[in-house]
Order: sequence, then structure tokens, then C-alpha cells
Amino acid sequence: MRKNKRKYWLIYWIFIFLNLITFSTTAQTVKDTTIAKPFGGKRVLQKMIVPATLILGGSILSGKDFEKEFQTDVRGAVGENYEFKFGDYARYVPIVQMYTADALGVKSKNHWFDQTKNLALAIVVTDFITFRLKNWIPKKRPGQVTESFPSAHTSFAFANAGVLYQEFKDTSPFLAYSGFGIAAATGAFRVINNTHWISDVIVGAGIGILVTNLIYLFDPIIKWNPFLKKKNSFVFIPRFDQDQYGLYLTMKY
Repeated sequence: MRKNKRKYWLIYWIFIFLNLITFSTTAQTVKDTTIAKPFGGKRVLQKMIVPATLILGGSILSGKDFEKEFQTDVRGAVGENYEFKFGDYARYVPIVQMYTADALGVKSKNHWFDQTKNLALAIVVTDFITFRLKNWIPKKRPGQVTESFPSAHTSFAFANAGVLYQEFKDTSPFLAYSGFGIAAATGAFRVINNTHWISDVIVGAGIGILVTNLIYLFDPIIKWNPFLKKKNSFVFIPRFDQDQYGLYLTMKY
């Protein structure tokens, strides 16, 4: 009985810790929900502070004795044979939530095409960064398998949760924040299942959040949607002179 209580307390505190991370991240964007700020260096910095802190803090923690002792305590509490494949499926839940909300008519920030565009970009960039780091950093998992740092499941989950948050933070806050709870649980079970160290998860969360923040920060610059009534048009104008020829390209959006 005592061992079971310890197990549940450890799971609880890992989950709470990761949710505090995401709460601090989303709290910095509350001011943006009612007033559109001009694009500038200060706004870029605001979007980077928390995820950059997570990445730096997790990197410093990586390989330290505290991390190893923490992992030993977790496995001692849940049992060496404990395994629950929660993260293998839960990381996709924010995507399902977003499109289900669209189908039910919940108002979102963007059209479904823009949502899909931003989601695809977030996934591609997050995976590229994550797996590059995995290849560059020869850190072994707790189970002695390579490619531990950072956690791809966690970075993917937080990138998906970030897109869900950005789309529904103004119209359905509960839905917007719920994705981060799922992402936090995904990261927690990567540690509990002995597939990642706590630093792998923290850095993975930071990467997913950072990528999504930057994509939505720059989104107005790359706005294009062929499904909207307001037509985005490309105009090609050929130019011919005596000794020169060329092509002008203009885009209206």
C-alpha cells in the first residue's frame, strides 16, 4: 500500500511540474488575446523567453546526478516492469481535438486550411530540430538505448498542443489549455516508462513550444489560403526591352 501511494504521488508531481511549465508559457500570451501588437523584436523575445529557459535549464540538468537519482526514485515507486503506452497515442490527441472542434463549429482563430498549414509546419520543424539533436548528442536512455535527448514524443505533443492553444485561446480557453495537459501527461509517462530522463522531456517541451510560438508570430507574413473568399492572387507581368527581358511578380493578399 505504501509503495502504491508513493507511485501515485510521483506521477502526480511529474504531471503538475510539466503543467506548471505550460501554464507559465501560455500566461505570457494572455495580453495578446485582445490587442494585436505590432511585429517587433520585443515581441519575438517575449515568445522565446519561457521555451528558451526550458531548453537551457533542461540542457544544464542533463546527465547530472539529480536526474539519475530522480529516475531511480520513479522506477522504484512504479516498479521496474511498469509500462503504459500512453504517450504513443496521447501526443495525437490535440490534433483530434482541433479538427473535432472545427467540425462542431467552434470558432477558431484561423480557417482549417491555415490551421493545417501551421500544424504541418510545426510538426516538420519540430521533428527536424529534435532528431538533429538526437543524432548529434550521444546520450543514452535510462534503458541504455541511444538517441535519448531530447524526447521526440514530448516535443511533438507540445507542438500539437501549441497549435490547439493558438487557435482556440480567444474563443474556448478550456479547449485551448486542455492540449497542454495531454502534452504534459505524455512527457510524464516518458519518464515513468523509463524511456527518457526528465531533462529530455523538459527540453522536448521547450522545443515544441518555441517552434509553435514562432510559427504563429510569423504567420501573418506567410498568410495564404486558396479556400477563402478573399482571393490571394499572383500576377506575372512580362517585361521586354531592347537588350533586356524579365518577369515581374506581384502578390495580392
